[in-house]
Amino acid sequence: MVSTTPAQPAVDRLSKGFGFAVAAYGLWGVLPIFFLLLAPAGAVEIVAWRVLFSVVFCAILLSVTRGWARLRAILADRRTTLSLGLAGGLILVNWLVFIFAALSGHVVEAALGYFTNPIVTVLLGVFVLREKLRPLQWAAIAISAVAVVVLALNYGAFPWIALALACSFGMYGLVKKRVGGKVDAISGLTIETMWISPIAIGMLIVVGSTAGLTIGTVSALHTTAMVATGVITAVPLLLFAAAARRMPLVHLGLVQYLAPILQFLIGVFVLGEDMPPARWAGFAIVWLALIVLTVDMLVASRAGRQASLQSA
Repeated sequence: MVSTTPAQPAVDRLSKGFGFAVAAYGLWGVLPIFFLLLAPAGAVEIVAWRVLFSVVFCAILLSVTRGWARLRAILADRRTTLSLGLAGGLILVNWLVFIFAALSGHVVEAALGYFTNPIVTVLLGVFVLREKLRPLQWAAIAISAVAVVVLALNYGAFPWIALALACSFGMYGLVKKRVGGKVDAISGLTIETMWISPIAIGMLIVVGSTAGLTIGTVSALHTTAMVATGVITAVPLLLFAAAARRMPLVHLGLVQYLAPILQFLIGVFVLGEDMPPARWAGFAIVWLALIVLTVDMLVASRAGRQASLQSA
């Protein structure tokens, strides 16, 4: 008698994974509003405290989950530890640019960066991992290049915020991919933020000796929100890790668009950032590229499943 696995547990697992993914990308999507609450603190001070409080919160999580032995095992692997140091440097750049964008009225451009990130990921696959592109992927890249030109002409300057965010997060993802399954979410974030903690301390010293630190000087709510940056950093990552364990990467890749969509809506309709017709045109071209890339992803996934079934 051949036993069969009930379909319901798989459906429940996928549903839970989808819930975790929506929660993770939803939190990332509304981060601009949270960072605006931290004014008058500047981007450098906010990022520095975000790094240090993330280390503290991760230490608490490691104690609760009894993960210190796992962390020590990862630290014993010199190559992995150095890779996480590189990841820490990239995420530091990403955080600085993103928070600067949120505080300076460039949330829409930040959203553009995360819309562009999948295209950058594909390019990194070609130039770093020597992957071959399918025709639709080439088409998506060509369309994105047109979008960058249109947006650059509209802004009257190179859209550096968008491209800095897309490139830094794309390279961060590449480093994390190479680390692979060796590192869990909590240990990875702990080591990454440990690496950049000395830089964060230096940043606070510079801010304190020039503009002056704002933490503890504005209000109890402001101080609490600053301390909460550690929680705000770690929780979406843990939710994302939980989603990744339960969902196919194709489905997870589709949910990732939730974050820039929310950021775009906040920038345009909540913060009232300017969106002239030419900028709408640029975003429309980017969205067209994403549609092409998504269709390619779904087609490739379906073909892979069919090939797997035929070989079974």
